[in-house]
Amino acid sequence: MAQRVNRIYSSNNTNMARAATMAAAQGLPLDPSGRGSYLPSNEGRRSKRYSVNALYSMVAEQDVEVEDDLSKAQRRLRELKNKISVQSKKNFLLEKDVRFLDARIALLIQNRMALEDMKEINSALDDTVSEDYVFPEERRTQLYGNLFFLLQSEPKHIAALTRLVTLSEIDTLLQTVMFTIFGNQYESREEHLLLTMFQLVLSAQFESATESGSLLRANTPVSRMMTTYTRRGPGQAYLKKVISHEINAVLTQGDLNLEINPLKVYDDLRQDLEKQGLDPDETYPRGITMEAAMQHPQVQAIVQPRAIQLMDIADRFLFVIFDQIDQVPYGIRWICKQIRSLTKRRYPNWQEFNISSLIGGFFFLRFLNPSIVTPQAYMLVEQSPTKNPRRTLTLVAKLLQNLANKATFSKEPYMMLLNPFLERNHERINKFFSDLCEVGDFYESLEMDQYMALTKKDLSLNITLNEMYNTHALLVQHMDVLAPSKDAHLRICLDELGPPPAALPRSENHTLELPLFSRWEAPINVDLTALSGESSVTQNDILFMETKALFIQLIRSMAHFPGMNLDFVRHGHHSGESGYIIGQAGRLDLDGIADAAATSNDPVLVRKGIKVREMLRELTEAGVVDRRDRYQLMLEELGQELVHLGNIRDTVYAEIGSLEAVYKTIGDHNQYMHSQLESYKAYLQNVRSQATTGDSAGAGNVALQQSSTHKARQQVKKPAPPPSFKFTHLLLEKEGVIAESNVPDARKANIYFQIISPHPGSFVILLFFKGRESPILEMNLTLDDLLEKQQDNVQLLDLEYVQLNVGRLLNLLNRNFLRR
Repeated sequence: MAQRVNRIYSSNNTNMARAATMAAAQGLPLDPSGRGSYLPSNEGRRSKRYSVNALYSMVAEQDVEVEDDLSKAQRRLRELKNKISVQSKKNFLLEKDVRFLDARIALLIQNRMALEDMKEINSALDDTVSEDYVFPEERRTQLYGNLFFLLQSEPKHIAALTRLVTLSEIDTLLQTVMFTIFGNQYESREEHLLLTMFQLVLSAQFESATESGSLLRANTPVSRMMTTYTRRGPGQAYLKKVISHEINAVLTQGDLNLEINPLKVYDDLRQDLEKQGLDPDETYPRGITMEAAMQHPQVQAIVQPRAIQLMDIADRFLFVIFDQIDQVPYGIRWICKQIRSLTKRRYPNWQEFNISSLIGGFFFLRFLNPSIVTPQAYMLVEQSPTKNPRRTLTLVAKLLQNLANKATFSKEPYMMLLNPFLERNHERINKFFSDLCEVGDFYESLEMDQYMALTKKDLSLNITLNEMYNTHALLVQHMDVLAPSKDAHLRICLDELGPPPAALPRSENHTLELPLFSRWEAPINVDLTALSGESSVTQNDILFMETKALFIQLIRSMAHFPGMNLDFVRHGHHSGESGYIIGQAGRLDLDGIADAAATSNDPVLVRKGIKVREMLRELTEAGVVDRRDRYQLMLEELGQELVHLGNIRDTVYAEIGSLEAVYKTIGDHNQYMHSQLESYKAYLQNVRSQATTGDSAGAGNVALQQSSTHKARQQVKKPAPPPSFKFTHLLLEKEGVIAESNVPDARKANIYFQIISPHPGSFVILLFFKGRESPILEMNLTLDDLLEKQQDNVQLLDLEYVQLNVGRLLNLLNRNFLRR
């Protein structure tokens, strides 16, 4: 039997490994169908082989030798998951570039950057080179492959490193950890190892915490890691599926104003009178306090029904969040479970609501609410929300956050109108957080994952040279903490690699496929009886299961044969199940299938047909199956397997549809980030041109040497007036610079703006009404302010009478001032 077991396993090594991993990871009851729903006759014999049989069932799902609808769909799904993982990393890099350039350009505008610095940041915009790169030294490739296998398979090293790096270093490390070392977002082994790393990091965070109030809320490497994790493919899929509909429902009511801040409502009442040509000061005097506005009867009459509407909208958000708890990605739920467990251990006297508050700090503060407040940044909406819906979403997010935090609105007295929402949902949110944490652990399946990984020959990472070198440098920098013992595997790897190479320019930062392997473990022959935990699995049991697996292969491979009439079909209008059926009677003819394969023109099928015919004969002679009842025992299990495969196909199709939407969303975001970088390129090109011509207005510290004669002429020459431009209200509205306007249509033709730049990067915006000498509004701002707003996803700049689109205002300023 041992020889047969080893032969079976070695013939389909990768599939069996995957099957074992899937069975363990999903916590499946190990029955013949692999799904716990089928217990046919002869239970005594079958009860001895549940575990091993489940592995064969898993193999049938992932059979690489078959080319049918299911296998094509599974291949498409794997490709889609890989594309999402790769695109997520590209988006992370683009976002990092944009953040970096935002900060650097602000310095540039403030005249604090030299020309050489400009050349350096411009190089950061160059595209990376092709990925067809082979590391020149084979031994060095092996050393790095060993190091990164160690980092991936033993997450304790990265967990320790994240506690040692600074905030300025964390983004580079996050890039490598989240999108390279554990970059395959849908592969169970990598996902489980990444979550193990999170568990270690969180554990250390709780142990070192001195103030419970700052746990998981401060801007630390740990909180950055958790936020980045939620932005991966599964998190994006959840947001798209669960809350995007409610967000868009708010956006469709663009005219619905649910502002409940009494001062803003009071000011709206004043503006309404102004639009009617009346003097508002008589009815609504200027400069009243918040308390006075809250007591104003007209304000109360407006605010109270708005508060009810707001709570209704927040209730709808809560309903879909509670109702679709099963859609929350496993990893996010598992992190919530760790927060709960660690909190109970660290603060044993805490009440349940205190623990729920910490879970809510992660689930709502880091995951859900950012997407509600800025849905355009998460590509959940096609256009940025206008003023009223944007304010409604902000207030809804406040409601949800305060509910999660178990807080009242004592700091914002006008929000106390919404306290009934908190009171009636208090118990519901506690139950939600409790249910959210009810997920199984994966430690046993991770052992299987790790064990099976050693039997694979194709473990690799798609990694850049700088990712390798930067990680190498960080490890060497903290080696004494990470690996104090001379015998530690990590120290041995680092000692053999020697000093880390310097970071390369972007143009030389090649991407390569780095093969991973472990020098300290070796693959072992798998004994299926050991895997199953059953000592009584007989040779006939193994033969039965192997025969069944081979018939599954043949049935799937021969679905297109003339006369077979074999296909995935729906049968049982009420059962909702789908599977394979053959012939009008729906009966499988096993002898006929074997003969058809053995006499086909396909040599692979011929070999399998002859083999399965012989195996069926052996089973008949052993008394396991009976030809007189048309092998009823085998038919029962085959029927269950085929129905199961049909259900798997339906599930795969549904998942493909969901992930295609996610991939499109990620792709759209990628295009948006590229457009931002293009605008930066144009801006930097302008600055370099100014530097070359000696224009100090945008060239930072760059200055051309001037002759003494020229200097003398400059001294007597009158200073030039600061650059200034005028724009009509109608023009700015047409170009989209004015996103919203409170100016009545009849007055727009008489409104114009003057923008003056007294100093490089500094602007004064003046709003004039024709016929009046003095402006009716004046605002000072710098380019830094606008860049910071853009970086923080603030879309509009409020000028009281109009709201300006930040991005388009930036373009207007660049176009008219930077070229001078």
